[in-house]
Amino acid sequence: MTGNTFDHATLRALADEGNEQALDRLADLADARDDLTELSELLDEGSLQAGRLLTRRAVAQRDLIELQRLADAGSPDAEAALARLLAG
Repeated sequence: MTGNTFDHATLRALADEGNEQALDRLADLADARDDLTELSELLDEGSLQAGRLLTRRAVAQRDLIELQRLADAGSPDAEAALARLLAG
């Protein structure tokens, strides 16, 4: 481990112990890899960062169905973005 580079296994272990920063860092890494499956799993685990990243992608694509799914999964950012898009 050097600088700000942490291996996935270490971050996963920390996240499994309830470390929210590690969970959010895992979301950042998944986003950098375009790993939407892992991002969705991290959102299910409670990562607000994963919700923000998935919301950003859905807004860029104007994907209202995905924004609704994210809002239903508990992402407050998605709920706000969906309301904003629907309001015009």
